[in-house]
Amino acid sequence: MESAAFHLLYLWDKLIWPLFRLLLFISIGLIIANLLESLNWTRRISTLARPLIRFGHFSEQVGAAFSMAIVSGVAANTMLSEACEKKQIDRKELILANMFNSLPTYFLHLPTVMFITLPFIRGAAFIYVGITFGAALLRTLTIVLLSRVLLPKPAIPAILEDVQPAPRDWPALAKKTWKRFKRRMKKIILFTVPIYILIFIMNRLEFFTTLETFLSSQLDFIPYLSPQGMGIIALMIAAELTAGIAAAGALLQDGVMDYNEIVFALLIGNILSSPLRAVRHQFPYYAGIFEPRLAVELIVWNQGFRTVSLILAAFCYFLFVLA
Repeated sequence: MESAAFHLLYLWDKLIWPLFRLLLFISIGLIIANLLESLNWTRRISTLARPLIRFGHFSEQVGAAFSMAIVSGVAANTMLSEACEKKQIDRKELILANMFNSLPTYFLHLPTVMFITLPFIRGAAFIYVGITFGAALLRTLTIVLLSRVLLPKPAIPAILEDVQPAPRDWPALAKKTWKRFKRRMKKIILFTVPIYILIFIMNRLEFFTTLETFLSSQLDFIPYLSPQGMGIIALMIAAELTAGIAAAGALLQDGVMDYNEIVFALLIGNILSSPLRAVRHQFPYYAGIFEPRLAVELIVWNQGFRTVSLILAAFCYFLFVLA
């Protein structure tokens, strides 16, 4: 009986409750996106990103999703998925728009990252956060330039002037929003639940642990990386950012590593650990919002652009420092 109770508590803590919480947040984001669409507020929200939207030939739905990503990445992705299903944007624009949202998504997590890094690594936190911010800004500007080339200029301006809102039939809007929510949520549950359970089983079988151990042991080819830096990277891959930051703080306090060595190790750990975190945490809900094949494609494009931008931003910084 005690063993059964233990396993039940373990399943609740590691699988059932996290899955329920994930579906809850997806549900909230989906309701928000549907309500905004029903109220036709996407046009108003999209004015916040007006210059970039116009320059990049994006539609107003993309502008609204960009603005919403500052508050909720789930709601932003849901808005893009809904717009694609309605043929308001095509698959190409959806992929570009999803990557376009990297800057507001970055700002969404910036306070947490800053408050974690600053107490541990002090001045190095500003360098590390500055490089990652530069990489996010570089990604956004690159996507805007690419979209200007790849997307046709809209026949109708993407951002229109606001019009006087008509009286709202709130019961009808609530009914419409609830109907669309139920239809969409069924599809999300159909894909998200089995994928989340599969990831849980892979974790139990230590698939990711084995992969992380292998990756962390194959770091001696990286130049200028000290053994202490390898330890920071291994912790970031095997655990999370906080573990790597804590180790970096201890090494900095003891004078074993300087600011630039700390930043270099953290950047390498960030680049190597992000794809694994994306598979673990991002793919289950992406596969619920988008079709699984598109979800994989979006993650690959995002991680690829993210890696290249981080490498370029880090290269520019260290080239300036070492010059």
